[in-house]
Amino acid sequence: MPLFFAHDVDFLHRLPHAIGMYIRKTKTKTLDDGEAYFTYRLVESVREGQQVKQRTLLNLGKDFAIEPQHWPLLTARIEQLLQDAQAQQVEVFTLADEIGVLLETAAQRYSRLIVHKLAQPLEPPAADYQRVDINRVDAVESRSIGTETLALHAVDQLQVEQKLTAQGFNGVDRAAVLGSIIGRMVSPGSESHTHQWLQSCSALGELLDHDFGSTSLTRLYKVSDQLLKHQSALEGFLADQEQTLFDLNRCIVLYDLTNTYFEGQCAGNPKAQFGRSKEKRSDCPLVTLGLVLDGDGFPLGSQVFPGNASEPATLKTLLEGLQGKNPLATPKPVIILDAGIASADNIAWLVKHAYRYIVVSRERQVKDPREQDSALLIRDTGRSQVRVYRDLDADSGEIRLYCYSEQKAKKEHAIRNRFHERLEAALTQLQAGLSQKGTVKNYVKILERIGRLREKNSRVAQDYQIDVTPDAAHKNAVAIAWQRQAPSAEKDRQCGVYCLRSNMPNWSEEQLWTTYVMLTEIEATFRSLKTELGLRPVYHQKEDRVTGHLFITLLAYHLVHTLRHQLKLKGIHLSWDRIRTLMATQQRVTLILPTDEQTLIYLRTTTRAEVQQQEIYAALGIKADPLGKRKTSVSCKKSVVPTDSG
Repeated sequence: MPLFFAHDVDFLHRLPHAIGMYIRKTKTKTLDDGEAYFTYRLVESVREGQQVKQRTLLNLGKDFAIEPQHWPLLTARIEQLLQDAQAQQVEVFTLADEIGVLLETAAQRYSRLIVHKLAQPLEPPAADYQRVDINRVDAVESRSIGTETLALHAVDQLQVEQKLTAQGFNGVDRAAVLGSIIGRMVSPGSESHTHQWLQSCSALGELLDHDFGSTSLTRLYKVSDQLLKHQSALEGFLADQEQTLFDLNRCIVLYDLTNTYFEGQCAGNPKAQFGRSKEKRSDCPLVTLGLVLDGDGFPLGSQVFPGNASEPATLKTLLEGLQGKNPLATPKPVIILDAGIASADNIAWLVKHAYRYIVVSRERQVKDPREQDSALLIRDTGRSQVRVYRDLDADSGEIRLYCYSEQKAKKEHAIRNRFHERLEAALTQLQAGLSQKGTVKNYVKILERIGRLREKNSRVAQDYQIDVTPDAAHKNAVAIAWQRQAPSAEKDRQCGVYCLRSNMPNWSEEQLWTTYVMLTEIEATFRSLKTELGLRPVYHQKEDRVTGHLFITLLAYHLVHTLRHQLKLKGIHLSWDRIRTLMATQQRVTLILPTDEQTLIYLRTTTRAEVQQQEIYAALGIKADPLGKRKTSVSCKKSVVPTDSG
């Protein structure tokens, strides 16, 4: 069953006579302790004059699991695929059982690996003309490469591989780490999903020169555990690299919390607790993620808390963990906090530790800048205005900056109106059911229904006086009446009004407000983590695996934000989801070209970058095709199908 490989037709005719392909089992020993084990190689016998020599086509490793009696069928199918990619496997064996499926899957993979291994890069200036049967031209092994190319650019800029090496990760584990992180960027999902994506959908293995077909799912779990052990070192390293790369604004630190939910009960994870879900999934166990960002939106540190953790109690824990690291070196940064974390105890702690701060006040009674003669207009976009009024607390020396935002007012009005409409529609339906057959009329159950409606619409529930009239026996309800109370109108008027507190009296109104709105950056980060990078839901049940899942997502965000920050500097303001969609159409593909010389040319190439892809590559200074064209020629002059006599 001869098989010829060549890089051009002239070389094809100079090859020695090939005898056949087979699998060799070799006993060897480990270097560490001399323990014996077997390894397997796919070998080709070649006759040179009177001698027969072997050359290794592929190293199949020590975990090659196909039984020896099936090796001849496997090698025959590999040769068949190499000599005619459209040949049907039924000529060699049928897929009647699991063994057949295993052999076909292995043959497809090994034939691709042989083509890749023997491929030679094409020199661009050299012309190479061939006569090709266009009716038999085929395109196979399409793999995405566009987004992966961007991701690896960020990996190189941040020197992630070098850091992984310094932390003790070997080459195989480094590839698995990058596969996990970049998989989260390109096609977020579970480790099982990432494993499938690496093996069947992505050209990342080609970019890394690594065969992900030999990477087990177990290894992805293993490297997640390893990464978690180095979390602090990696976060500090990335923060330093980003600072060096971009000269970032580390004078401002943003802190906030979010949570994500589990599929399953997660009974073995003490941090999986029921709490107030930000995704309205209070029916599921939660974990809470605390995240610190700098003023440019780059992560400085993170920590996972129980799902029922008190938001204010987390600030001290995380900031103390970051003290002493370069990102929080002196002078201490300004801390920006939302109202949920800005408790009196936290503000006292910040003051005690000499932090400057801008926080959203928890005070319910705030002054409306529209009613103050000395209010300043600090923003006017034509569609929305922001007015502020500054007041000094003589006792504490704190600044109170009372703000009114038209845009915020419109948003809050819309939210309140939606809850008003939903609550009143539900009450109307409940009232109508009192006179209809087959509906709830029991007085106690009606009260329970109204209680649940109040809970579901808690934003506006206190705006209503709701009265239920029972019948004489107090068994059934006969009427439901409701009306908005007077304070509701005042709450509507207070939409868009809020108060900022700060211990920086020398800052202007505009400085205080523009610094505060940086807090929207952390909200955008949480949205990206959840919707673009697969932070939610969590399928793991063990605590370390859960934390590892969240950490890999954060590592992916480091790369994403590195790319987006550079694109913004070049005037390209796109979400990661939009960038990913634009780059998805660029593919790595193999063209199979049958020539009139009874030779198959396998040409591995990348689709040409389209206009918007070219703009992104140019803005980042990346080659649009980092791999170029690679060519393998295979002679198909002899049949490889086993005969009865063979």
